[in-house]
Amino acid sequence: MLHIDLAGFEAYCRDQKGLSDHSLRAYRQDLRAFNAFVADSTPSAKFSSELVIAYQRHQRDVKSASPATIRRRMVTLRAYCTWLERQQSGFASPFSGLELDLRVPQRLPRPVDRPTLSAVFRAAPHCRDVTECRGVDVRANSVRQGQVTGLIVRLLVVTGLRIGELTHTRLRDVNGAGAQIRVMGKGSRERTVYVTNHRLLEDFAVYLSQRRQDGTPDSFVFLNTRGGRLTEAAFRKRLRQLSADLQIAPHITPHRFRHSAATLLIEEGVDIRLVQRLLGHASISTTEIYTKVSDSSLFQAIEHADTLAKVDS
Repeated sequence: MLHIDLAGFEAYCRDQKGLSDHSLRAYRQDLRAFNAFVADSTPSAKFSSELVIAYQRHQRDVKSASPATIRRRMVTLRAYCTWLERQQSGFASPFSGLELDLRVPQRLPRPVDRPTLSAVFRAAPHCRDVTECRGVDVRANSVRQGQVTGLIVRLLVVTGLRIGELTHTRLRDVNGAGAQIRVMGKGSRERTVYVTNHRLLEDFAVYLSQRRQDGTPDSFVFLNTRGGRLTEAAFRKRLRQLSADLQIAPHITPHRFRHSAATLLIEEGVDIRLVQRLLGHASISTTEIYTKVSDSSLFQAIEHADTLAKVDS
């Protein structure tokens, strides 16, 4: 039976390529999916171009995977085969000379529109009232959980951080006033984001004051109800509940707040290269997609105004 050396490949990606834990999890998931396909359909198969094509077809026709998922899984498999080619003499990558259509239809980001953002903020309480926040156990109080959720949402919209970047932030990564947050992004690229809104700074300062009393510099900034790191999945669950409470469909995801951060800045005239730096994009072309989103907002505004109808009756 075809054997995938998952441990060896993962060690190579971690120790030599320096990939993040998030990337390692994705690689692990992709290779396990390939393993399951081989075990279920062709357990005696060997690596070949035909097997790769059959796997791509299986992902598309049986699993109904999205084009983006199929592309990622094939890229992972190709990376594994390239590594294996270097490890084993005589092994030839089945991707050599193979032409696969791995194009992914370009989809515009979907930021949260301004009215919905306003509704979310109205429903998410502030931490600015010091008497509410001091002496309250962040792990046990449901009202405080709502305040923390509101704080995180506002930080995402202002900073454009990925939820994983924010939930992995430790107290040592935030300056005393909370105005600067140092994060480690994709590709182990470090950057600093800034919090400038005065009301948000007051909220953040109140929250940080208690966290610094309770934790050490190595402690995570945001905790779950058990006192451990607030995970991305747990925060997504909170957003699903908030979306249900506000009757927002489809439910809001953390990444849409990142899209909102970029779109709002561009609509306010901020230079695209500054937005690129804030988001931590390696290429300006990645950031440029938000100018198209802004054009979409312009179309909606013009359509809503319908000035011609007011003079050409």
